[in-house]
Amino acid sequence: MGWAVAAGVPLAFLAVFFAWPVLSLVGRGFVPDGALDLSGVTDVLSRPRTWRILGQTLTQAVLGTAGAVLLGLPGAYVLYRCRFRGRGLVRAMATVPFVLPTVVVGVAFRSLLAEGGPLGFLRLDGTQAAVVLALVFFNYAVVVRTVGGLWARLDPRAEQAARALGASPWRAFLTVTLPALAPAIASAAAIVFLFCATAFGVVLVLGGTRYGTVETEIWVQTTQFLDLRAAAVLSVVQVVLVGAALAVAGRARRRSERALQLGTAETDHPLRLRRGARPGPDLLPALVTAAVVGLLLLLPLAGLVARSLRTADGWGLGNYRALGTTGGDNALTVTVWEATANSLRIAVDATTLAVVVGVLVALVASRRPRSTTGRRAVGLVDALFMLPLGVSAVTVGFGFLITLDHPPLDLRSSPVLVPIAQAVVAVPLVVRTLLPVLRAIDPRQREVAAVLGASRGRVLATVDGPYLVRGLGLAIGFAFAVSLGEFGATSFLARPDRPTLPVVIFRLLGRPGAENYGMALAAAVVLAVLTAGVMALAERLRTTEATAW
Repeated sequence: MGWAVAAGVPLAFLAVFFAWPVLSLVGRGFVPDGALDLSGVTDVLSRPRTWRILGQTLTQAVLGTAGAVLLGLPGAYVLYRCRFRGRGLVRAMATVPFVLPTVVVGVAFRSLLAEGGPLGFLRLDGTQAAVVLALVFFNYAVVVRTVGGLWARLDPRAEQAARALGASPWRAFLTVTLPALAPAIASAAAIVFLFCATAFGVVLVLGGTRYGTVETEIWVQTTQFLDLRAAAVLSVVQVVLVGAALAVAGRARRRSERALQLGTAETDHPLRLRRGARPGPDLLPALVTAAVVGLLLLLPLAGLVARSLRTADGWGLGNYRALGTTGGDNALTVTVWEATANSLRIAVDATTLAVVVGVLVALVASRRPRSTTGRRAVGLVDALFMLPLGVSAVTVGFGFLITLDHPPLDLRSSPVLVPIAQAVVAVPLVVRTLLPVLRAIDPRQREVAAVLGASRGRVLATVDGPYLVRGLGLAIGFAFAVSLGEFGATSFLARPDRPTLPVVIFRLLGRPGAENYGMALAAAVVLAVLTAGVMALAERLRTTEATAW
């Protein structure tokens, strides 16, 4: 009964606040007049525009995934297998882009690559290469944390034995370490592909309609053309892509989790690059990681900070002082500081809800039933709670508006609507952070406790509980940071008198005037500092057991 309740509460949450809104929007496209009408499928799939959008989506997703994996592997080695001063800070800095609002990052890259910008000579502004670079910027941390988490736990004796038998460092890596990392690499690649295929703000800002994706096309069809039929068909196409990516990620993740042994201490070793000595095998990954962190991750953020300090009168803090106003021509209904307070309050509520639901899901999905039916049921629960990561935030937000507008769930004017939407987005990250920790517990610990007379509740509290607590700090940090930066669904749901910080930034960017633009850049820096601080604290709370992210 207890496990039924633990599974039923999250499933009810997912059904009411995810499946119902999404299926309602899709239903309005396929059942426009109360009768099933599939003619829209043929119509939409026969358009050359649809196939162009689909091709661009796959191309950008593949290129973004390849770039993130190739650059992330050296980063995973340096940040998880090497020990050096400031490693925790670098890990947090590498994670900040993952939780930044996509629109802000798009503007930062555009200002960096535009003519007259620091990298304007590369002529990448408005090209597909700019979109791919921004996608790698976002997803670098996913590869680093997913692969690095397993890499930090690998037993080094196999590689040491290969080296003792005469293998070079590269051969030992290719024949021993890389095969052991393959499950984690495949899992990270599948998740990155999912994120790249569903990217919204960065594609809209950097690629526009020329390099649009399925995600941006759903937004265009919904908000500009009011063509719910086309949006519904494209949503189904996107769900198919997401389902395929989730299937690959789930299979690879299970293999990775079986390889994770919590009983082995993290095998850090010093990173030594001594002057006058022959550089060791750590030199190349260290240089690649330094270049990626410095150029790809920090340069756009540094450019954002620099632009925020430029005013009409020269360099100064004028844009930051203006955050206490409502902008030029009263562009906002509240000040940026008030919006920041709204974001923090909403993030606390969303994080609380996401952690409660995520912990229940992780506990249920970490069970190992002996029956085939039980194992399939557990796998299905795990897969279902990954779906919000890949379904369009536009679909979720618009679905909230058309479903939660009448009794018994009339939440249009309720302050809980935005936290619920953000919690739907954050729950998968909480689950992915906690689940590997719980699955890696040796089941014999539970069996011994039961043999010694402990009840099921006491086994859960004394065996699973300590491991759960160890991974909870990082899970809370991720949920809070993601809630702070969530923009897609919040842009539909935030009330005009209670906007969040990302919504305010987007409004300022859309208003004319140098004052509003400068305020938008300053507000973006404030949001980046908040998310960086949250992730730095979460990184300090991370233990060797919390390895998934």
